[in-house]
Amino acid sequence: MHANEITEVLNRPISQELLARDLTRLAYVAKDGTPRNVPIGFTWNGAEIVMCTSTNAPKLASLRANPMVALTIDTEVHPPKLLLIRGRAELDVVEGIPAEYLEMNGSYQMTPEQRVVWEAEVRSLYDGMVRIVVTPTWVKLIDFETTLPSPVEELIRQRAERRPA
Repeated sequence: MHANEITEVLNRPISQELLARDLTRLAYVAKDGTPRNVPIGFTWNGAEIVMCTSTNAPKLASLRANPMVALTIDTEVHPPKLLLIRGRAELDVVEGIPAEYLEMNGSYQMTPEQRVVWEAEVRSLYDGMVRIVVTPTWVKLIDFETTLPSPVEELIRQRAERRPA
């Protein structure tokens, strides 16, 4: 998929709404060769999906061995809206707490007092974290109104071809 096609899909209003959500599902291949799919907080910086994890997270060894990932950001209402993203995970070990980690947790329902306590706990727990950065190399938006999964689009075309003119 060309960069301009990726940009066009990601700039659509529904994509922007989905990129502003709290969680994505990160799919990768574990060290034992089996698939994994984990929910993880993220932030979109306009070019990359940034997720943060602890330096001892088991997924890091898997991502170092095979950095190709798939992400799903979706809604829980009907019709669902889904943003599917593929890319390569780049791992960036940082000291302290990355700003993105604090930003991505900013939309949860916390009072200002709860936020202070939460942030103090985070800072006391982590000496460092790993930023998992994914630049999209392929994207698809499915809203079930203007866009559908490719197999459904194919079935609709086949049905239309079968119908007499």
